[in-house]
Amino acid sequence: MYYSPYMYPNYYVSVPMHHVRQQPIYWGYPQETNMGSMYQPTQIEDRAKNMAFKDQGKQPFVINIEEAAERNRNFRTAIWIGNHLQVTLMSIGVGEDIGLEVHPDVDQFLRIEEGRGLVQMGDTENNLNYERIVSEDSAIMVPAGKWHNLTNTGNKPLKLYTIYAPPEHPFGTIHQTKADAMAAEEGGNSANPTYFEHQMNGYSTQNF
Repeated sequence: MYYSPYMYPNYYVSVPMHHVRQQPIYWGYPQETNMGSMYQPTQIEDRAKNMAFKDQGKQPFVINIEEAAERNRNFRTAIWIGNHLQVTLMSIGVGEDIGLEVHPDVDQFLRIEEGRGLVQMGDTENNLNYERIVSEDSAIMVPAGKWHNLTNTGNKPLKLYTIYAPPEHPFGTIHQTKADAMAAEEGGNSANPTYFEHQMNGYSTQNF
């Protein structure tokens, strides 16, 4: 009698085969102890793990921006700055925010790659009358002169990238924590001299 392997996955059967020596055939799924050997890191995962972010500005450059944003653990990491725009990666800790700010002469684009948050915008710092819940794949456009803030309302770091036009931060900017960003901005370390306001509450302590 022949038993279908799908009926009895944990048993073996001997299937008669002409001119072939009969061998027991074992059916079933691999044991958990062997799973690790089956799933080895892919080349993409290895590349992401070893990815070293540095500013490639004013040179032709291609990057998997989603992968880069999700791997970044710094509060802010500049990866490309040109004459007219700048691209930075950001990681906002749970319960933290970017900080209430305004860029009088800079338009800003933000895209969420992982996590959930609340974006607020308004004409004055005390009147943030535009509010939206944002999550993975959300794109945020901030016009120059609008006060704005982005708060992580989820249970994991909020990963995103942002584009400033024109550039907002100096070439090669890396702020490991929000406190680092605050100190740099208070010291006038900004590519745009018209950038002038941050209200920071807490900071992320995650590093690479």
